[in-house]
Amino acid sequence: MFQTFEVTSSPETGPARLAALRVEMQRGAVDGFIVPRADRFQGEYVAPSDDRLAWLTGFTGSAGFACILPDIAGVFIDGRYRVQVQSQIAEVFTPVHWPEVQLGDWVRDHLSERSVVGYDPWLHTVAQIRELTKSLEGSLIELRPIENLVDIIWEDRPAPPKNPIRVHPDTVAGERFLDKCSRLGADLKKNGINRAFIALPDSICWLLNIRGTDIPRNPVVHAFAILDDTGRVQLLTDAPIDDQVRAHFGDQVDVHSFDDLDVLLSRMADSALQIDPATTPRAVLSMLETRAAQDPTFTIAEAEDPCILPKARKNSVEIEGSRAAHLRDGAAMVRFLAWLDVEAPTGGLCEIDVVTQLERFRRDTNALHDISFETISGAGPNGAIVHYRVNEDTNRPVKLGELLLVDSGGQYLDGTTDITRTIAVGDVGKDEKSCYTRVLQGMTAISRVRFPSGVRGSDLDALARYPLWLAGQDYDHGTGHGVGSYLSVHEGPQGISRKAATPLEVGMILSNEPGYYREGAFGIRIENLITVKDADTVAGGDDRPMMDFETLTFVPFDRQLIDVTLLSGSERAWIDRYHSDTLEKIGPLVDGAALDWLTKACAPL
Repeated sequence: MFQTFEVTSSPETGPARLAALRVEMQRGAVDGFIVPRADRFQGEYVAPSDDRLAWLTGFTGSAGFACILPDIAGVFIDGRYRVQVQSQIAEVFTPVHWPEVQLGDWVRDHLSERSVVGYDPWLHTVAQIRELTKSLEGSLIELRPIENLVDIIWEDRPAPPKNPIRVHPDTVAGERFLDKCSRLGADLKKNGINRAFIALPDSICWLLNIRGTDIPRNPVVHAFAILDDTGRVQLLTDAPIDDQVRAHFGDQVDVHSFDDLDVLLSRMADSALQIDPATTPRAVLSMLETRAAQDPTFTIAEAEDPCILPKARKNSVEIEGSRAAHLRDGAAMVRFLAWLDVEAPTGGLCEIDVVTQLERFRRDTNALHDISFETISGAGPNGAIVHYRVNEDTNRPVKLGELLLVDSGGQYLDGTTDITRTIAVGDVGKDEKSCYTRVLQGMTAISRVRFPSGVRGSDLDALARYPLWLAGQDYDHGTGHGVGSYLSVHEGPQGISRKAATPLEVGMILSNEPGYYREGAFGIRIENLITVKDADTVAGGDDRPMMDFETLTFVPFDRQLIDVTLLSGSERAWIDRYHSDTLEKIGPLVDGAALDWLTKACAPL
């Protein structure tokens, strides 16, 4: 099993650890200390050695941070984690609703003037510190970079990962890394930039056609890189490099340890080096500022990570790989749902059984490299915890008359999958069916939309919410996130949410996952992956280029939960067509009971 079910949150340890941290704050002459979820690579998922927020507070969500002051310890969480945090932290910590409450405002409310708030400059980006500094202007509260105080008190902290690098074949990458480096280097030169510092491991893995296992569920290598305008790369990593990887890099990539960064920067005379303030650690900018002060010919420029958009625009080989991965994954999901349809009504299943059996079906493909995140298996009220992770303490029976929410995915060499289905176990209430149907209507709206160039995910988000809004309902997460190509299951900058400001482009892969959650009762989410493509012309339409979405995921919806009376004719037609396509694509990949189940599940509404 990739997934395990041990209890990783320990609220009872929080008070002693908080007290020890406050002792270190006094020794360091600071009145506050910020503990982010992120590591120095700003990833959503972190290695055990970097899981400081969970170690200190007990909160295990993938987003959030804590700010520890002498008299209050705030744990800042967004709408996805407001139920989860209640059971994971001790009373010495105070949940703070973020982003409604901003850190700067909260600090000003709880600290007096001339107080000092410490932070680890490796764990915060340039943009984050600038924003926080601006929010504290006029308060005389100082932000001070200091040694990480959590690391001082974390006596049994695990060692950082140093796992081998693997070559990602050109046959699935769709482009040689030499060509990527040359193309992006030429763009730097055109913009008058000699070098770009790249801080994100998934950007580096995409650029160099490599993968790794430094982070669970995300096949990335812990690394920084410097790309120059000739396409040459300085790679900084502590990962072991074997002969195959060295041959792959050839003369194009020089490998250094992380400790060499300062030396590398000191050698860059008469140079313009570009950083992305949204991803570069503040500690790196400090090094660059020191270098610039010593050498007036050295300048610092700022722009977006040069890999961000090229990585998001999947090429034709990556798109075809994603199609293949989703058919393979879809067949595993159909086998799982057919099994669940027989076993769940017996009353003998629990949430862990669901996770275990689903992973087995994916493993049976003989192509699974990992799951793409911890499978969410939420029965009844646990389904209302948006990013619920079942463990031995929370494991709940799958009961008749309740909903079961299953959000899961696989990491395959040719693609990353992410799918959510909500299933009725036996007969459920009319209210659950109405809510499910509204969520399905929102998903259908995103699936069917057409839009011109320049439209952003923020422009589309309301389409998914409209049926829920009419009923006075909503959900506290984005409608969709970007997805990598055998990379991170959550990839920027593309997305569908109020914050998604990047225009959508052909080749981007996103999730389409509206939901609805009723605390203490049930949760509903339905998710397919989609990719942006050029839309076919419409007879009688304007001569204007348009885009739309191709659906990549093919697994039936639970027809027991669909209230057909709420659907429009066009919505019903889209669902019937989706089910017809699903039977056509997945039917040849399954047999026996799974094929019988699929045939019934895909019958017209």
